Amino acid sequence: MTETELYDQDDDEYEEEYEYIRPERRGWVRKVLFVCLVLLLLGIVVAGAAGVWVMRQIDPPGDPGDEVVLTIPRGSSSAAIGNLLESRDVITNATVFRYYVRYKDAGGFLAGDYTFRENLAMGDVLEILDEGPARAPSINVTVPEGLTLAQVARRIEEKLPGRTAQAFLDAANSGEIRSKFQPPEVTSMEGLLLPETYSVEDKEDEAALVRRMVADLDKVATELGYDDAPNRVGLTPYQLITLASLVEAEAQVDAERPMVARVLYNRLAQDHALELDATVYYALGRAPGDDAPGFDRSVDSPYNTYLHKGLPPTPIIMPGRASLEAAINPAEGDWFYYVAVPGCTGEHVFAVTIGEFTRARNEYLKDPC
Repeated sequence: MTETELYDQDDDEYEEEYEYIRPERRGWVRKVLFVCLVLLLLGIVVAGAAGVWVMRQIDPPGDPGDEVVLTIPRGSSSAAIGNLLESRDVITNATVFRYYVRYKDAGGFLAGDYTFRENLAMGDVLEILDEGPARAPSINVTVPEGLTLAQVARRIEEKLPGRTAQAFLDAANSGEIRSKFQPPEVTSMEGLLLPETYSVEDKEDEAALVRRMVADLDKVATELGYDDAPNRVGLTPYQLITLASLVEAEAQVDAERPMVARVLYNRLAQDHALELDATVYYALGRAPGDDAPGFDRSVDSPYNTYLHKGLPPTPIIMPGRASLEAAINPAEGDWFYYVAVPGCTGEHVFAVTIGEFTRARNEYLKDPC
């Protein structure tokens, strides 16, 4: 056999062997590639279907439905809110909502009443939650400074439908609502409610309103330093509120309130009777300034500051913020008296001696209000 023939023979044998093996290897590779391609396409289809499903949960098809009013309890988590929304058909899936809230970096929603609609997009739900709860219907009522507790109660009855003066007084006198500055032995709530304009909701009853007014007075008095009253002015916090009520009754001009407070401190320091008509009016159960027949400075009452030295046993009216501040920050001065000036402006002239006081009074009596 020649060399050429040998070469050709080997080549034929190699070709036969190669043709036998190669199709098998190519078939295996093709199968792997085919399976991979199928899996890839299947993954794309599944992912696409999942994406479509998620988007339908986030923004469901169709128009929003009926209104849904929900109350979100205090301390509710996003998961709890989602469950509540799903239970009322506002959203379709609480789990998707929880992840949507996290994706939007939202949360910290306020408790309260909200109005949604059925079948809402989650983006719309977040907008409603971000706006906060709807405010309940309310009525504004102004309680001016200088009223007694009974007068406040009557004003509440006049201005707030469904409330009565008696229910207000019953709540105030129940003993269940107390000021932090109220001594244990004192049951009267006179002077312990802050005069202010209050926005009162329909669901707020008389007891709730009394509680809020007392809390507001405690807050203002605390801010003004009433806890430190013994060190600052030598009175207990409750005595200081009582003095503030006298300032409220005597002063009509804000600039004079610290001066009136100083007159009261000067009289207390010298163990002199305060001699205030306002306390006599209170003792008689009459409105301040009611000079009708029967006004008697000799009435036997612990509130008669002509007969009894020191402060009356309780405040006599509701002091406002300005009087509360003046009582703990009295002006510096030696005044012992003050007289109303002519013209009924509410202004006074202040005097140090009895002679100055007498001259001013005699002059101003010529031109009374």
